[in-house]
Order: sequence, then structure tokens, then C-alpha cells
Amino acid sequence: MTASRLSTAYAGRRVLVTGHTGFKGSWLAEWLLAMGAEVSGCALPPPTQPALFDQLGLAGRLRHVIADVRDGAGVARVVEEARPDFIFHLAAQSLVRESYEQPVDTFSTNVMGTISVLEAARRFDRPCAVIVVTTDKCYLNREWHYGYREEDPLGGRDPYSASKAAAELATAAWRDSFFGKSPVRIAAARAGNVIGGGDWAKDRIVPDCMRALAAGATIPVRNRRATRPWQHVLEPLAGYLWLAASLASSEPASGDSPLDSSFNFGPGSESNRPVGDLVERVLSHWPGSWTDASDPSAPHEARLLHLCTDKAAAALQWRPVWSFDDTIRETVAWYRQAADDAAAVGGMTRRQIDGYCAAARAAGLAWAAPA
Repeated sequence: MTASRLSTAYAGRRVLVTGHTGFKGSWLAEWLLAMGAEVSGCALPPPTQPALFDQLGLAGRLRHVIADVRDGAGVARVVEEARPDFIFHLAAQSLVRESYEQPVDTFSTNVMGTISVLEAARRFDRPCAVIVVTTDKCYLNREWHYGYREEDPLGGRDPYSASKAAAELATAAWRDSFFGKSPVRIAAARAGNVIGGGDWAKDRIVPDCMRALAAGATIPVRNRRATRPWQHVLEPLAGYLWLAASLASSEPASGDSPLDSSFNFGPGSESNRPVGDLVERVLSHWPGSWTDASDPSAPHEARLLHLCTDKAAAALQWRPVWSFDDTIRETVAWYRQAADDAAAVGGMTRRQIDGYCAAARAAGLAWAAPA
């Protein structure tokens, strides 16, 4: 494939990914390796079994460091040894329902873990672009029908959402307080509900669907009316990668530049769908059945959440590539491949990255343009 502006930005560059053993981190590491980057990873062992990290054989293809991001001294050593040109901080406790069971661990990982990375970057003595990844759930969710913008208030009714809002506040405070004259550039990124092949987490609707279908069982659906901004994992990753590349290649403005800030990376409005729509579309590609497993006594989860991505469109010329139908089709195809031949998922993952990049180029996106 012809080199793109994005691949040229990462070829031969050193990149550190925290949380590289997780779902999004594994996709990101695979994409970076495909672009010729020298990748280091810092994370706890893979959180699920199976795990995409293991399925892709990533441990033998990058510098793999087992560490807890809450260990500030350990993170500082990893950064010093990796000497990265780019840092993508993805390590987190990322499940809403688990945050009710482990609220202290959720806050310590998501807030103090982020601060550990920021402190390590603060002591770094060379240019580096840092992307702190949070979530669409960092907004104070009033469950209104228009998309949240980056300037809207942060908040959260559950420990996970509140911890991510706090991570955003910490990132802004550290950037404003310590990085004004630093060669390190920092931005934050908020994605929608990310789905795609290789997510094996508990209490997420797509992995729940795929486990049930592979076993010939009925899919349990907890909250079929809840509306979410569904997007394939490659959509926000393209945003993170292009934001970091743009940070690294731009000059800081006086005060905050438009890039040294927070960005939403969400799907088009047609992808804001109820859970029930998603399940029905999954079943159109992999026949089966579902049952209503709602529980009135279950912990609170937001029922309506949309993102506005005008800022990313204006500042980065970023926009989503795959439609809701594309996203579901590609996601189900990955899991069906995994069910048929687990050894083939590496090839499937790389083909989907190539297909996504080709679609982005055909759509005229800046990051996918020929170098």
C-alpha cells in the first residue's frame, strides 16, 4: 500500500503505549507496527482470556513491559528507557459496572495512573507528543439529544465516569502548570462506544453477543433502549494517531494552541443507536436470538449519550469513515473468523486495518492522503 501521511509520521519513530495489553491498546500497537514504528508497551498482564494481545502475538513483536501505571517510579523508568517520540496513555480501569465493585482501584488507576504518566513526561528532556485517552462518559451527562462538545461540563454519576472526568481535569492542570515551555505537547482524547474484533471484556454488549453466538446460546441484553455512539475501534485510533502526529509537527501557539486541548472522536449521527438496534444488526450477520435481561436493581448506567466532533473536523480534518452497518459487519466478521480459525485473526486484523485505511483514502481524509 502507498505510504500515507499518517504512516510516514510514525515510520521509524519510538512510541510508548500504556495499556497495550488491552483491547484498544492491542489494535493500536498492531497498527503502529504495521506503519514501521518502534513500539514499547507498559501495562498489567492481559485482562481477559482470550486476549487480543495474545492472539496477535504482540509480546514478541514489541518491547513488552509489565508494570502498574500507579507506580510512578516504574513508569518514569519505562519512559526514560523508551525515550519515545509519542506516548499514548490508554491504561485504565474501563468498565462502568466494575467501577461499582472496585471504586477505589478505579479512581487510583484512572487518576493517579494518569498523573504518573504526566509526571514522567514532565521530567522528559526531549520533544514528545502525549495523548491521554479518556472517554465520552467524562461529561456531566444530562441525557440530552444533542452531542456533547469539548467545552461542556465534566462529571459522572458512577465511579468510572467520575474518575475519567477527574483524569481530564488533572491532564489540563498539569499541562497548564508544568508544560508551558516544555518540548512535550499534551492533548486528551474522548471516544464513543468503541467496538471491534478482539474485545473479550465482561459486561460489554458486543463481547456478550459474540460469546453467546459462538456457544449457540441466547444473548442476554441488559439495557436494550440505551442509546450509544457506536464506532469501530479504528475510528478513534485514527484520531489519536493523527492528533499526536499533528501535535508533533506543529508549533505551539502563544498560550494554548487548538491542538493542546481535548478532542472528541465519535461516529456520525446515524451511528447513535439503541442497544437493541445493535443486537438486531449483529444477528443479521450471525443468526441467533436474544433475551431481555434487564434488572431494575442494577447499578445506574446512562441511557443516552451523543458526541459532537466538529472540533476534530475543523482542526484535524478528521471524520468517521465506516458507517454503523460497516462497523457491525466488520466486527462480526472478525469474531466469526476467530470462532472458525483462531490462528487466522492476526491476518484478519491487518486486513481490516488496510481496508479501513483504503476507505479513508477514498473518502479524502487528510491523514490517509499519500505522503
